[in-house]
Amino acid sequence: MIKATLPMRKCDDFGCGHFGASRGGRKHNGVDLACYPDTEIFPLKRGKVTKVGWPYKDYPEYRYVQITCEDGFDWRYFYIDPYVEVGDFCSPSNPIGKCQDLTEIYETITNHVHLEIKRDGEYMNPEDIA
Repeated sequence: MIKATLPMRKCDDFGCGHFGASRGGRKHNGVDLACYPDTEIFPLKRGKVTKVGWPYKDYPEYRYVQITCEDGFDWRYFYIDPYVEVGDFCSPSNPIGKCQDLTEIYETITNHVHLEIKRDGEYMNPEDIA
């Protein structure tokens, strides 16, 4: 189970926050942890920042950070304003960024950080990763 201090996003007009939730013709590939805009986000595992990207081509202000851990898992934290850059090392004691305000594009959505975990190209349920 995830040892996070943020609560799981419940269902709202845009879907539910649990792994595998329906997203129309696809499944939700992560979990959503509810947060207020500007809440500092701390990584759940140690690792190296291997990517800082953009989840939406039409909204370049929204970002994500990928942290690759020694065990080969890639942890991706979406919708954060990053404090880190590619090559930085991260630990759970230092924030990697702050939660962004998603209501600017999805008016009634619950603000959240989307967390995905991948290994060898496969999405893993973050709730199953200790």
